[in-house]
Formats: sequence, C-alpha cells, structure tokens
Amino acid sequence: MPPTDLTNQAGVSLDALTIGNALVDVLATVDEGFLVREKIVKGSMNLVDLQRSKHLHSLVHSRTEMSGGSAANTAYGLASLRGRAGFIGKISADRLGQAFASDLSSVGVRFFPGANSTTEDTGRCLIVVTPDGNRTMNTFLGAASLLEPSDISKSAVQSAAVVFLEGYLFDKDAAKEAFRTAAEYAHAAGRKVALTLSDAFCVDRHRDDFLSLVKNDIDVLFANEEELKSLYQVRSINDGLHKLRENCEFAAVTRNEHGSVVIDGDEVVIIDAEPVDSVVDATGAGDMYAAGFLYGFVRGKPIEQCGRIGSIVASEVITHMGPRPIVQLTTVVPNDLL
Repeated sequence: MPPTDLTNQAGVSLDALTIGNALVDVLATVDEGFLVREKIVKGSMNLVDLQRSKHLHSLVHSRTEMSGGSAANTAYGLASLRGRAGFIGKISADRLGQAFASDLSSVGVRFFPGANSTTEDTGRCLIVVTPDGNRTMNTFLGAASLLEPSDISKSAVQSAAVVFLEGYLFDKDAAKEAFRTAAEYAHAAGRKVALTLSDAFCVDRHRDDFLSLVKNDIDVLFANEEELKSLYQVRSINDGLHKLRENCEFAAVTRNEHGSVVIDGDEVVIIDAEPVDSVVDATGAGDMYAAGFLYGFVRGKPIEQCGRIGSIVASEVITHMGPRPIVQLTTVVPNDLL
C-alpha cells in the first residue's frame, strides 16, 4: 500500500504540486459536421498555431471561458477536496495570463509561475464537445510550451508530497528537461513523482522519451487504456498492465464506462465506474480522477480507496459542461473515504 500519510513528511506543505500547460480553456458545443468540415479527428488533442486557433474560435459563438490545462484542472480538483495544491506553468503578461493566475488563486491553488514569456501569448485551448459528450481539443500552446528547467522552483517542488507531471507538456525538449529537473528535485527530498500520459497521440510522438521517463523517474503513472497500449505498443490492456508493473510501483489506468484498474506493486484492483444518468461532457474526467486518486494516495489510503475516490470525482465532472466540478467535491465523496 502507499507509504503512511505522506503529508506528515518534514517540509511538506502541499499535497501535490502539478506541472503542466497554463492554458485558458474555451468550451463550445458543436455538431459532428463541425469536425468533418474542419478535418479534425474526433477525440484528439490537436496542436494549432495562432492563426488556426483564431480561425476555429471564430466559428463557435456560445462558449464558456475559464483557466485550464490538464494539470491545473487536477490541482483545482484537489483543492475542491480540501487538499493543498500548487501549480507550475508559464504564461505571458497579457490579459489571459492575468486571468489565469487570478482564477487559480481564487480557488485556493498556489501558483508558482515561471518567468513571463516575452515572445508568445498566453496559451489557450478550444474544446469542442459533440452531442455524445466526446471532447476534441485544439490547442495553441503559446507561452505554456516554453517552460524550461529554470522555471521549476526547487523549494516549491520539495514542499509537495507528490509532484504531478502533465504529458501534454512533453512536446518541447526544454519542457522534457524541466520534467527531469522536477523529478530530480522531488526524489532528492524523498518525494513521489507522478505522470499522466495525457493523450495517445502525444505518446505516439514521444514514445521513447516517455518510456525512459516512466522507467527512470516515475513512481505513479496515470493513463487511459489507449495511452497505455500506445506506450507499450500492445493490443490488449492486460499486456500493457504486465509491462507497466515492471516499470512503476503505483498506477491507475482508466477505461471510461468500464471503470479503472489500479496497481500497487503486485496488487491489481478493478474499480467499477460510478453510474451517471448521462455523459454530457467528458472533458476533465481524467484530470479529476487523478485529483481524487492523489488525495487518497498522499494520505496513505489503500489503493482501492484511492481508485474509488478518483472514480467518484470523475463521475461528477462528466455530468455537465466544463472540466471542473460545479459542486464542492467533498460533498460527493462519502465521509468514510475522505
């Protein structure tokens, strides 16, 4: 089982410090024809330039804007569980950057920004949601992609029981080095390092680097079934789990309506999905699952309870538009799990 309460370690003031893309999320509902007309692969995360981003934004009108990015959403979820969360990401000194920082602070997440970018605008992500609840992301990374090792605060990293790395950030060499720097700082202080693979297309682009990171630096891995199979280039989840257990002590693999599989060394537990009346928007489900899992993990709860908290938290966010909960998450998780 996880080590006894990691939050009691000397010098720990955060449950988790998440590191990822600092993005402003723009959510809009579209029909299937939108994806066809714009030649967008459904369910994918597409990196776009500023011109393409502005074009796509011009095509949607009824939309919701909020600060986001996968790792920032996980920090938000942890804070909503009354956990102590922090975030490292890179922004620009523009309107969106100021809004991003203000929003994190307003929900109780400590923001440790790198040096402001002087060459790129703050990143933004257009998330279009089809009637079946599937979400497709079109991301202009902007300043977010410029995170580098010097942006990683050693003191912030070592103040957290777990450092959580967002796979979406892995597209630039400097960001890869920033991840390795964060892992080095964390392990030097006896902390745990977690990674979410984020997207199967992202794994395809950087498989060798991800494999090296998982084998050498990661204590806790988060992935969905497709990401896991992509990482190890296998056809079945069982084959992927077998290989994963050789590389990581702890892991959680989500499987949509089929629940999740959690791993603690030799222990493998299947967690049922929480029933919901309907899936409105799957955006943020994986981010919230990670938040719930980490909440339990840092408190030394059994791996099955960590998975259950993750599943319950994820079930809340898929019942409405947007990647964040609309209620305090402590109200949806049974007291005996908190």
